[in-house]
Amino acid sequence: MGIVPDDKNWTWVLERPCPQCGFVGESFDAHDAPSTIQQNARRWAELLASPMVRERPNDSTWSALEYACHVRDVYRLYLYRLDLMRDQDGPHFANWDQDETAITDRYDLQDPVEVAGELAVAADLLARAFASVRDDEWQRTGFRSDGAAFTIDSFTRYMVHDPVHHVYDVEQGYAALSA
Repeated sequence: MGIVPDDKNWTWVLERPCPQCGFVGESFDAHDAPSTIQQNARRWAELLASPMVRERPNDSTWSALEYACHVRDVYRLYLYRLDLMRDQDGPHFANWDQDETAITDRYDLQDPVEVAGELAVAADLLARAFASVRDDEWQRTGFRSDGAAFTIDSFTRYMVHDPVHHVYDVEQGYAALSA
């Protein structure tokens, strides 16, 4: 069964704490992104080792494997977008339909071991890129396809919430499957 697409505008996480995962974007220091990304990637390796990795906790929630594929692709996409922000003045990002990607790329059929390795590589590349942002670059801008404006600072804090939140989603899913 297909997942209902998430069409929420999650930019609010930059202004107030996430009531589900507890991430506080407004006080997260973007300079901490490299270590947070690396720590998150290690947690995904653990989550992908579960025998429940392919199970969906309900018909409207991705499996851990599907979430991990999404996070891997988020890391890849944000590396590309970060490079655009550093290389161009005010780039506009093409829309990314994450739900279509999940279907087209068959997230549900991917190999969890391969995904863990790919996620680790993508996380490492993105962490290194964030670690190399110079002080004079943090206020460079970029624009999402819906017009939302980001600086590298806000873009970093916004991005970090996504994989952190999805660890929470998977932990909740595993708890529901184990109940």
